[in-house]
Amino acid sequence: MKIRKELWFGFSLMAIIVMAALYMLVSVQQIERGHIGLLMLSLVVVAIMLGFPTAFTLMGMGMIFTWLAYDRDWHRTLDLMVQAAYKTMGNDVLIAIPLFVFMGYIVERANLIEKLFRSIHLALARVPGALAVATLVTCAVFATATGIVGAVVTLMGLLALPAMLRAGYSVPLSAGAITAGGCLGILIPPSVLLIVYGATAGVSVVQLYAGAFFPGLMLAGLYILYVIILAKVKPKMAPPLSAEDRFVPLPPLTQRFAPSPSAHVLPSMLAALKGRANQDVPASYILKQLAIVFMPLVIFAFLGLWGYQAATAGSPAEEANTLQRMGEAPAATSPSGLAEPPSDGALKVPADSTSGGLAEPPAEGGTLSEPPAADAGVKEPPAEGGVQEPPAAGVAEPPAASGVQEPPSVGTAAKPEGERVAAPRGFWITLAVFGAILAAFYAFLSFARLEVFKMLLTSFFPLMILILSVLGSIVLGLATPTEAAAVGALGGFLLAIAYRQLTFGVIKESVFLTAKTSAMVCWLFVGSAIFSAAFALLGGQELVERWVLSMNLSKTQFLVLTQVIIFVLGWPLEWTEIIVIFMPIFIPLLDNFGVDPLFFGLLVALNLQTAFLSPPVAMAAFYLKGVAPPHVSLNQIFLGMLPFMGIQVIAIILLYIFPGIGLWLPQLLYAR
Repeated sequence: MKIRKELWFGFSLMAIIVMAALYMLVSVQQIERGHIGLLMLSLVVVAIMLGFPTAFTLMGMGMIFTWLAYDRDWHRTLDLMVQAAYKTMGNDVLIAIPLFVFMGYIVERANLIEKLFRSIHLALARVPGALAVATLVTCAVFATATGIVGAVVTLMGLLALPAMLRAGYSVPLSAGAITAGGCLGILIPPSVLLIVYGATAGVSVVQLYAGAFFPGLMLAGLYILYVIILAKVKPKMAPPLSAEDRFVPLPPLTQRFAPSPSAHVLPSMLAALKGRANQDVPASYILKQLAIVFMPLVIFAFLGLWGYQAATAGSPAEEANTLQRMGEAPAATSPSGLAEPPSDGALKVPADSTSGGLAEPPAEGGTLSEPPAADAGVKEPPAEGGVQEPPAAGVAEPPAASGVQEPPSVGTAAKPEGERVAAPRGFWITLAVFGAILAAFYAFLSFARLEVFKMLLTSFFPLMILILSVLGSIVLGLATPTEAAAVGALGGFLLAIAYRQLTFGVIKESVFLTAKTSAMVCWLFVGSAIFSAAFALLGGQELVERWVLSMNLSKTQFLVLTQVIIFVLGWPLEWTEIIVIFMPIFIPLLDNFGVDPLFFGLLVALNLQTAFLSPPVAMAAFYLKGVAPPHVSLNQIFLGMLPFMGIQVIAIILLYIFPGIGLWLPQLLYAR
């Protein structure tokens, strides 16, 4: 029987892992418990590659080696399993997973993707490689709304792949655009991967979502840029759309007063309102069309005024009342930020205070010296840089140190109420950019483009509103990820109702798939907890730390090493297995090299997309192959994936060189 190349590759990789483990055991002078832990890690990887369920493989191996680590004590082993399961059940972060997954399945069954792809590819009809670019944009939007890679790749394989093949696009480019675009849901929030990483590494999911936003947009932009350049350089791989493919039919009533599909909207509609052209067309219909035309202008004006009010609003008035009764201590700190002295007139300096250059002298014999006697009086602090003696009345006066402003007078406010500040330059630049886009929209708005805009209103914008409401509430701190996921699930319900797709069968299937996915993730966490405990009990973590630290790596070398390991692991393993098995090994090493776990998580999220794009597993390729025409081979799909894998590597390098791409938004929104 002839064995496929993918199986040969998998068996060869397993043989290398087994041989490396045996060589490790033979070459060391003395076998430690840590080597047994590394042997367990190797056996787990081989078992998963052979097809055993990941969660139960982790639990089984973990239980066996925990039993060995506890000197064959079954009671302690079973107690560990119970504690690991209870710890997973009590993790509040994991509640967001079933809600986000349910939102994804409901949105997927609302049948929005066909309208979304049609409207986007018509809107981008004149862009080189329009169909491939529209595929990537549709995948990015839909992956953000669903986060389910298999669903996005399968649906786009049914919808976009035949359209691209009919238009003359090359098979590798078509397959690469679909598979790479479908995998964007791994990185772009709301991503289940980020929730799993946050729960594993102890990093805030809110900050991970804020940090992954711009890297996700950057990766999608690099994909689109590659397709446009390739279509320009090699037009045979992505020929431009024909006039027939770009044709947009006008509604019958619009055809009665529209001179042509390419005619400008505003003059024709205004002329139809007051001229003879509307004799057969109700005026209400034309007014509705005009309302749609002016909708962007109204939204722009509303957002501009709201943004101006927010940008020019001064800080809230803070009234400072410095009236104090004689002999009483002030109830709060002074406006200068320094604590007021107590009311008894004695000046006390905290033992741990370093302000003012005062330090407590070391006590002889390890005991604190006695305080000065009462009749000795209170000594005056040094004049240089010291604190001035408070007045006898007991009313503390702020120190006259340089750089400390005097407090406001009695009954006055720090900033007069209602006073506004000048709008920052960034506000005017943003307003000018969007104003220019709006002016270009109205300058080139024809009847055909108006119909495309109406298609976007019913497909693109509802999804964007759902996405922005969910992500915005999380990032701005208005809701926790769990609460935002619940709102998103409700939004998915409303979308399905609006598009008349909500049936009992849809709800039943969505609930079943949500339960299946959530159970898989939760059992993975239980298995990971047992496996990590066994690995630590056997000393595997300590052995790995000693080995890594003995290499005297720099921060850059450590990050390169870890990312290369994750990249290679992405070939035989899926992202869930890499997160729950290897992240508990890498995370404790971050402090030794001064690596921010948030930044490391963003690098890992970018890198783990290779788990869906790299053979022999490459689940995205098998999803697409299952719905592709028979003449599209698996090798052609793999060939189309390779350039997009290279783009992922470029994105990782850019994120490392410019970490502000991922860290700017979390640092802006949260004081870390």
